[in-house]
Amino acid sequence: MKTFCGRANPTTGAMEWLEEAEDYDYHQEIARSRYADMLHDKDRNVKYYQGIRAAVSRVKGRGEKAIVLDIGTGTGLLSMMAASAGADFCYAVEVFRPMANAAVKIVEKNGFSDKIKVINKHSTEVTVGPDGDMECRANILVTELFDTELIGEGALPTYEHAHKYLVQEGCEAVPHRATVYVQLVESKRMWAWNKLFPVHVEAEDGEKIIVPPSEMENCPGVPSVCDIQLNQVPSSDFTALSDVVTMFSVDFSKPVQSASTCYRVQLEPVRPGKAQIVLSWWDIDMDPSGTINCTMAPYWVNPTAALQWRDHWMQCVYFLPREEPLVQGQKVHLTACRDEYSVWYTLQKASQEEDEAAVGVQSPVCRCHAHLLWNRARFGELNDQQRTRQYIQALRTVLNTDSVCLCISDGSLLPVLAHCLGAKQVQYFILVSRLLHLSLLFKANHLEDKIRVIEARPELMKPSHFEGKKISVLVGEPFFSTSLLPWHNLYFWYARTAVTSHLTSNVTVLPQSASLHMMIVEFQDLWRIRSPCGICEGFDVQTMDDMIKDSLNFRESKEAEPHPLWEYPCKSLSDPREVLTFDFRATVPEHCLSSEGSVNLVRKGKSHGAVLWMEYHLAADISISTGLMQISNEKGNCDWNRHCKQAVYFFSSVIESETLAAPAAVTYAINFDTKTGEIAMDFKL
Repeated sequence: MKTFCGRANPTTGAMEWLEEAEDYDYHQEIARSRYADMLHDKDRNVKYYQGIRAAVSRVKGRGEKAIVLDIGTGTGLLSMMAASAGADFCYAVEVFRPMANAAVKIVEKNGFSDKIKVINKHSTEVTVGPDGDMECRANILVTELFDTELIGEGALPTYEHAHKYLVQEGCEAVPHRATVYVQLVESKRMWAWNKLFPVHVEAEDGEKIIVPPSEMENCPGVPSVCDIQLNQVPSSDFTALSDVVTMFSVDFSKPVQSASTCYRVQLEPVRPGKAQIVLSWWDIDMDPSGTINCTMAPYWVNPTAALQWRDHWMQCVYFLPREEPLVQGQKVHLTACRDEYSVWYTLQKASQEEDEAAVGVQSPVCRCHAHLLWNRARFGELNDQQRTRQYIQALRTVLNTDSVCLCISDGSLLPVLAHCLGAKQVQYFILVSRLLHLSLLFKANHLEDKIRVIEARPELMKPSHFEGKKISVLVGEPFFSTSLLPWHNLYFWYARTAVTSHLTSNVTVLPQSASLHMMIVEFQDLWRIRSPCGICEGFDVQTMDDMIKDSLNFRESKEAEPHPLWEYPCKSLSDPREVLTFDFRATVPEHCLSSEGSVNLVRKGKSHGAVLWMEYHLAADISISTGLMQISNEKGNCDWNRHCKQAVYFFSSVIESETLAAPAAVTYAINFDTKTGEIAMDFKL
């Protein structure tokens, strides 16, 4: 059975109806899942096994039968650990049907069908009783319901329901408790992910400053956590203003409350500075005594401890509503508020008497709209002074006092930069969606009558939109909020083609062209998310590997996926290669663009995949890379653009180049279909 799915093509901008198999969503979710990452998390698995053995032992020591409830069982791994540890029976609950079906097969393959019952339901729908899903309440509660923020996957309401209806009072719980830790820091780099900084422009008539509107400055932003690999943030990027302190704990062996609440701690700054960021992470104790501990703490907390790489649990960056100057020795109160799924923070001087109601349990709401259109990386990109200088330098070469300029990009500063560099009577046009934050920006810089906003798709633009004038300069970064993969921003090219009739015959286009680049890499850790597990802590989970492989082969194995590679170290095994070029001075051609060839592997290592990125050529000798910035040393370690995600194409098999007698090479075939805007690629090792 097939179904029609509508989608807006991010590259061409066209609305498309695609015929998909009815199980397409299942395949997509499985293929893009992080199950493999969790199964490769040795530290997590060992600690869970130790905690489960100890819990079963405590129950048996009391002369009771060990009845286990495993919520969110996934592969059934934790239930098999419990059965192996001597549990009398396990109820393994999994709501995702393909995963539940796989768990049944894995449990059977490992010989535990008589000890484990897989229940394909949400835990809140599970019934207890002679005719229910469970014959009786469990006395051991095992779960893995956590995300980077701890509670973002609904752990609290799930625990709350389980204690009311599914487990005995005084049950054992694995994990037994979770503890959330915080540290106040000052960080210009991270603060740049949340606020727009002033932009200084050197014009012919002196320096001009583009100021952010007060509405943006005072906006509390959005409550969504910024989860990143803090272990990839160098210590030079932030200054710790407080020690690491415990914010709150949750005891999972007792009834849990999911209702919104606040927690408060008193901090004494260890040095003066501007409090901007709350860094946060958690750990879980698998036993009541806390001797079996699994922690997400970043590298500077336990410098001598070995770090377990994991991508399913990282660390949190929270932005305070505003900067707060701190004086060493002057105590402050940090308040964490939470609802069922998210956490947010506020900071007050200790001398300010504020009760919880005054602080407010209400989640922050973005009032300036910028935080709704610009993600964290986009804020960082707009605040990148070096990048802005390159655009200013390029704009200087193409603008004059007679220029009529059209900017095609989402939420871009280019029209404001262009105005600062041009004559005051020149009109500029900008094509965007969601306009409030730009209107505020224009107003703050007295540009309401200088920049005109056109709310129309490129193909629907008429001469009246431009007051009969022809566009002499067409500019774009290009950036579009709908883009996921690097080449999706080629929408600029399709928009440029659609407005051709409104352009002068000698129109200047900036950027004048773009190119797609590629490089073969070995990942330090990211390969784990695509690597089969086989045996996990003595249990055969090959069925899970096969299911992921089948779903990847459904489509995703032939596609690249976006990753911010500054968070995922890798080394280059080949030199970077330009594989396709796109000339924005001409319209999109009818024929496909393709490239074939081979790249030699110049370093020893495992070829995990190819990384692809775009470079935009603004003007002669001025280019912007969305990917590789430099290969930093002879080992091939790479520095990546920190504001963009790069495309990663994982190879289905891995070859170690040091095992080959002759120099190894990777052949490639890349095809850009100009009708669909999609890039197909194939690699052979």
